[in-house]
Amino acid sequence: MNEVLKMTTTRYPDLEACIPVIEAAFELMRVSFSQGGKLLLCGNGGSAADCEHVVGELMKGFMSKRPLQASTIERFESEFPGEGTSIATKLQGALPAISLVSHSSFLTAYANDVASEMIFAQQVYGYGRPGDVLIGFSTSGNSVNVLRALQVAKLQGMKTIGFTGFNGGKMRALCDVSICVPSERTPHIQERHLPIYHALCIMLEEVFFPS
Repeated sequence: MNEVLKMTTTRYPDLEACIPVIEAAFELMRVSFSQGGKLLLCGNGGSAADCEHVVGELMKGFMSKRPLQASTIERFESEFPGEGTSIATKLQGALPAISLVSHSSFLTAYANDVASEMIFAQQVYGYGRPGDVLIGFSTSGNSVNVLRALQVAKLQGMKTIGFTGFNGGKMRALCDVSICVPSERTPHIQERHLPIYHALCIMLEEVFFPS
């Protein structure tokens, strides 16, 4: 077992049963990022906050600084003499991730003009490409707007990961990997989602930005 996952299950022993699906989710994301893919995320309420949290860990340094390669810094300096090095040294390596909950003008317009259940699905249709990954957060596994996004993702040729609770709800059938934490209570489910996605972000960082 990966050392990061060992530490996670030491702190949260009830997540040990989830290790195989966490490892499967990691592999889907690793393959996607290695092939130039991106990660899309959606969820409601506290799960919407989780989407933005994941983006914050992937798009910049999390446990490491992720400095740019010397050759890239040299290119910046060559293109922008006197400024390029400063610019480049303030940039960090990133894994492309987009939170679909963050676009308030689009979300409110689409909910008002078309259908609220399609607010995430429309973005998946616009952003998603074959080989990308969609993570859907739903503690019940039955959030309709998340289910619609997963359905569109499947037809887009994307891989799908579900973060949910005990039985996975309807989401389970739509996901390539379902991470169903062992609880039926919303706050307990959300409390377990956080260490899982932290572990995934650390594992990805270790692969793509080794120190």
